[in-house]
Amino acid sequence: MFTLPKLPYRHNALEPHIDEKTMRIHHGKHHAAYVDNLNKALEGYKELSAKPIEKLLFEIDKVPQVIRQAVINHGGGNANHSLFWKIMRPPPAGRGEPQGGFLKTIKKEFSSLEKFKEQFTQKAMSVFGSGWAFLVITPSKSLTLKRHSFQNSPYIYGNIPILGLDVWEHAYYLKYQNRKADYIEAWWNIVNWEQVAKNFDNAVSS
Repeated sequence: MFTLPKLPYRHNALEPHIDEKTMRIHHGKHHAAYVDNLNKALEGYKELSAKPIEKLLFEIDKVPQVIRQAVINHGGGNANHSLFWKIMRPPPAGRGEPQGGFLKTIKKEFSSLEKFKEQFTQKAMSVFGSGWAFLVITPSKSLTLKRHSFQNSPYIYGNIPILGLDVWEHAYYLKYQNRKADYIEAWWNIVNWEQVAKNFDNAVSS
């Protein structure tokens, strides 16, 4: 059975960039609903329930057709949000720079951290309707940007997400209304680069 992970900070810790009310609803209602619905979908499937969410999604073709879409929707919602909380931390987190092999790879693939942030922002802005922007490690260990609709997880395509931005309206509408660009710009101030670099190291060594 899957459980809702605790936030690694207080609900108001990301202010002024993400407000407390949004965090309480986003984590305690939206993410919790994905976890609850995933568990409901997996009732009677003990073997599947025992797998880590990443493995469950990686092996989505092994999930019975009758529950596969529910696992994609709610398992993806669980995995995506579990990543999202970890790659943020209270400001001024995003004012620093990532270090080590991750930064070298960013500069190699995107020429600079600023260019990467520009391209990631463009990817997030190009999501039509509800979805996510991701930085992923592909099976060939390359770094690339992806845009996914709804709660589709990079894992179901064989990729490992190391950075993800939720651009569903529930992630920002209370504070930013229709100003998605302002939300994305503010979000860079709370990116936990240390965690993203760890995600990168783990992904390339797996």
